[in-house]
Amino acid sequence: MTFCWVNAHAGLRGNKLDDILTKKAATNKKIRDSYNKIPKSVVTKELEEESLKKWQRKCTQTNKERTK
Repeated sequence: MTFCWVNAHAGLRGNKLDDILTKKAATNKKIRDSYNKIPKSVVTKELEEESLKKWQRKCTQTNKERTK
């Protein structure tokens, strides 16, 4: 997984939704966790693991649908 800056006017699918959700999360007072003291490597590893799990679930679901 790679994080990079994206020009807001690049026309990339999902970019506007990403901006909305990011702002919503950043201003949500109910979120207690702060990631400013967690090493970037830990956050990256967790994101990679979660992405892999999500991909595996989708792959399994797609394969099950194909066999019906």
